[in-house]
Amino acid sequence: MTELPDRRLLLVHAHPDDESINNGATMARYAAEGARVTLVTCTLGERGEVIPAELRHLTGAALGEHRLRELTAAMRELGVEDFRLLGGAGRYGDSGMMGLPDNDDPHSFWQADVDEAAGLLTEVILEVRPQVLVAYDDNGGYGHPDHIQAHRVAMRAVELAADAGHRIAKVYWNRVPRPVAEAAFARLAADLPGLPFAKSAAVDDVPGVVDADRITTAVDGTAHTAAKAAAMRAHATQIEVSGPYFALSNELAQPILTTEYYELVNGEATGETDLFAGIGPAAGEAS
Repeated sequence: MTELPDRRLLLVHAHPDDESINNGATMARYAAEGARVTLVTCTLGERGEVIPAELRHLTGAALGEHRLRELTAAMRELGVEDFRLLGGAGRYGDSGMMGLPDNDDPHSFWQADVDEAAGLLTEVILEVRPQVLVAYDDNGGYGHPDHIQAHRVAMRAVELAADAGHRIAKVYWNRVPRPVAEAAFARLAADLPGLPFAKSAAVDDVPGVVDADRITTAVDGTAHTAAKAAAMRAHATQIEVSGPYFALSNELAQPILTTEYYELVNGEATGETDLFAGIGPAAGEAS
C-alpha cells in the first residue's frame, strides 16, 4: 500500500465555488503544511446563475464544463492537487434551488439514491483514508437541495466506511458564529460606499450561521487570505470579489472570512484551532 501523509482531510461540497467560499483558507493552510487535502464535489453546478454578461451564453453542460475549469484554477490557487467529481464528471446534475421543477429531474443530485451516491464517496474514503471530514449540516447550510443531499451522502458514507474498516476520527460541519458574522457585516456597512456592490446581504443570508456556543473549532487561515480570494475569483461565473468582500449573482455584498469555523459533530471538543487536534496518523485504522 502506498504510504499516506500523516494528516488527511476530505471535504464534500455540492458545487464548484462552495469549497472556496466555505473552506478556502482552511484548504490552503493544510495543503501548505503538507497534509493531503481531498475535495469531492457532487455536481458541476450546471444550473448556476452566471454573473459576467460575456459568459451568460453558458448554460447546462457547457456551463458545467466551464465551471470545472474554474474549479481546476481555484484548486491551483489553494495548492490542492486531489479534487474529484462524485462518480465522475456529469454523474449527478445540479438540482436548482429548492422548490423549482429542476428538483424533479431524475438526473439531479436531489433525486439520487443516497446509498448509491454514498457508496461512490465511500470508495474515495477507503482510498485516501482521511482522519477528518468536513461537510454541511442537515439543512445544507441554507436549504439548497444539493447541499442537503451532500450532507446526507457524506454522513452515510462515514457509516459505510466504518463498516468497511475505516473510521473517520473527526467529522465537522461548516459553521459561522453569529457574533463574528455581525462584526464582519458591520465593517462591510462602513465600507459599502466604496465597493462595486449596491447593497449588503444580511447575516442570516450566510450559510451555517449559529450561536457562538455551537462552535468547537476556529481555523486561522489569515496567512492564506490572498489564496482564498484568488480561488474565489477563479469562480468568475459565480463570484465577484472586491477586496475583502464578494457577491454572488444576487449582487449582495458579503465579507470574505479567513478564519473559518466548524462544529465537531462526532466527539467532544471546544476551543480547537486545528481540525486534527487530538488525533495521530494511525487514527481511523481498523482495530
